[in-house]
Amino acid sequence: MSKESERKRRSRLRWVTLGEAVAIAAVVISGLTLWTSYEDRRDARAEKAAEATRETTPAPFYLKAGANSDGSTLALTPVVADHVIQGQTLRFPPAFALSPVTTTSDARIEAGWFGDALKSDRKTRALPDETQGDERVPVLIETDYLAGGQAMKARAFYDIGYALEGHFLRGASVKLRGLSLIGKAPTSDAAADARLATQWEARAGKPKK
Repeated sequence: MSKESERKRRSRLRWVTLGEAVAIAAVVISGLTLWTSYEDRRDARAEKAAEATRETTPAPFYLKAGANSDGSTLALTPVVADHVIQGQTLRFPPAFALSPVTTTSDARIEAGWFGDALKSDRKTRALPDETQGDERVPVLIETDYLAGGQAMKARAFYDIGYALEGHFLRGASVKLRGLSLIGKAPTSDAAADARLATQWEARAGKPKK
């Protein structure tokens, strides 16, 4: 075979090799395009599913509070504006020996509900009649409310912030300051009472003998 013929043969081989490379590259690019398109569709479906879940899952229920001018009452409102309170039940530490207090849609906490019991229990623990700053007393608040037209229920422990202010010849009065979330509460009232007792002793100490 002449050198000229050999050069032509090798040239054809190179062209065949180059053509194969182009074909392989085209297949790879096509595959990557299909994969990218599939990933985009999958991500879009996942985002739509997540959005649908967010729309159908009600936001958690939490309370916030504002005290009136003399500190005798805390007005309670939901953190989420779309939640509508229908009624509430408050449970106090067992040491107060108080029955639960139930309200309707007028969500509130009144110092008169537990003020005397609080002062009496503080006395058994040898705590001062007046406070220098804010103190805390734990309560359980069970709330019936509406969310997206559905009737819902929430149970959680909260701390009521309060202060004891002394008055000449009239003893001290309980002034309510605010409300802060402690955490979720068990569904059992007995278990909730046990937790309240532990929380109150952690804040106030054990009664003095």
